[in-house]
Amino acid sequence: MFWQGGGADVRGLMGPGVDPHAYRPTRSDIAAMLGADLTLWHGLFLEAQMEEFLLQLAARRPVVAVAEALPRDRLLAHDAYPDRFDPHVWFDPDLWSLVGAAIADALVGAGVDPAGEGLPAWQAEAAALHAYSGEVLSSVPEEARVLVTAHDAFRYFGRAYGFQVEGLQGISTESEAGVARIEQLVTLLVERGIRAVFVETSVSDRALRALIEGAAARGHAVTIGGSLYSDAMGPEGSYEGTWLGMLDHNVTTIARALGGRAPAAGRLGRLST
Repeated sequence: MFWQGGGADVRGLMGPGVDPHAYRPTRSDIAAMLGADLTLWHGLFLEAQMEEFLLQLAARRPVVAVAEALPRDRLLAHDAYPDRFDPHVWFDPDLWSLVGAAIADALVGAGVDPAGEGLPAWQAEAAALHAYSGEVLSSVPEEARVLVTAHDAFRYFGRAYGFQVEGLQGISTESEAGVARIEQLVTLLVERGIRAVFVETSVSDRALRALIEGAAARGHAVTIGGSLYSDAMGPEGSYEGTWLGMLDHNVTTIARALGGRAPAAGRLGRLST
């Protein structure tokens, strides 16, 4: 949830560690959406396997693709589909604040939060996290600002905070990392002296292990810098199970692994350590 209040019964369909690119709704999911007063989904082709159903559902029930409200000139192109955009906009807090406004509008329209009272406080927290993230990530030495992850989910993050971002797989987790791509990234790690790569909670780490082994074969030691939340958040009910917490976790993990300075427990001292 973005904020508490309003008395709504909120049900998330995808739990921790679930890949939204490949998720297909179960019968109970479909029943829940058919009976819901409001269904919110991300859009921008994130829920690729659910898109057709959700578009059909929108003809019958209140359904809102909240990220579709974003200005197109602020979106990055998809690597595999020329008429699509990279959906991972939640890693840029400025963009995600606009999505928050779209969610607030949807909640007001559905009568869940009639006054829209939760939005300003949430956006203030988002702005504070953005400022903290910029400060912490700027402590990473400039030559070390290379973020290598399992799939290409962090391009908005890289644009927002000045990092070169390299994913083994493309934007969709359904693509595979080829030998040539692995060799290319091994060369990057060795030549730039990058000593950490990052696994993701919703993506297999098998190909990243190949990177580490390839770098070791060239005499360069690379470690797993930590596990990042990309397409899924942390456990339900935890700080990392919120957008604010997942981004705090990622920023803290990246900064500390790449030579920057950040408190181990994050901005608010709430991260699991």
